[in-house]
Formats: sequence, C-alpha cells, structure tokens
Amino acid sequence: MPHAIYINLPVRDVGAATRFYEALGFILNPDFSNDRASGMRWGDAVAVMLLDHAFYATFTDKTIIDARTQSGVLLCLPFESRDAVDDIHRRVREAGGRETRPAAGQGHMYGGAFDDPDGHTWETLFMSPPEGAHDAA
Repeated sequence: MPHAIYINLPVRDVGAATRFYEALGFILNPDFSNDRASGMRWGDAVAVMLLDHAFYATFTDKTIIDARTQSGVLLCLPFESRDAVDDIHRRVREAGGRETRPAAGQGHMYGGAFDDPDGHTWETLFMSPPEGAHDAA
C-alpha cells in the first residue's frame, strides 16, 4: 500500500459536500461511498472521507466542532503552479466555498486559503525554488 494521508471530515450534507469537492477536482471513489459517506481522492497521496455527523461520531467520543466557528485543523493542498492555485480559488468561489485568504505571493511561496461549505479550512500552496537555489550535485 502506498503512503497516503486519509482525512476524515464531518459534514452536514454528504451529497452537497461531495458535489463541492468534485467541483474542485477531487475524484469520488464509489467503493468507499454511500448515503453516509463519500470517499474522495486528491492525486495519489490524499484521501478525504466526507462523513455525516452521525457516522463520524462512531469514530470518536469527542464533541464534533462546528468548523464554521471553531478551528481544529488547517489542511494544505500543494499545487504545481501559481495558475493552478488561482484556478482552485476560482473553482472554490464558483462551487459555493468561501475564500478566507486570497492567493498571494510571499517570497518563493504563493497561496491562500478557503473554507468548504462546512467550514473546514484548506490552504493552497505553490512553492517555487528560492532565488539562486541550485542542486548541490
């Protein structure tokens, strides 16, 4: 099994959350999806499980936060270019997400952040090599 990160997110409406993530380019895995959960893939290394609150609660005895008003985690998606970062921010706005930090440059990094409809925060990041960087070999 290749190394990957699996992220479980509580959502109010699995269908609406699935449509949002599909609009951003995540791929639905029907083998891990039903009316209580959607398995979504971002490339080869990131899997996101969108779980309705009742199903999510079966995995923890902690209170499920309201991610629209509380922060429990910041997630970050890598991109291959500034244009790709700008494109995902456009898709977020079109799909009903909330851009919380517009994409901007900060040295050799470029990115921003957005909230999905349930309030889960995703950062976006493109990193170009720093000025003057070169291979040591």
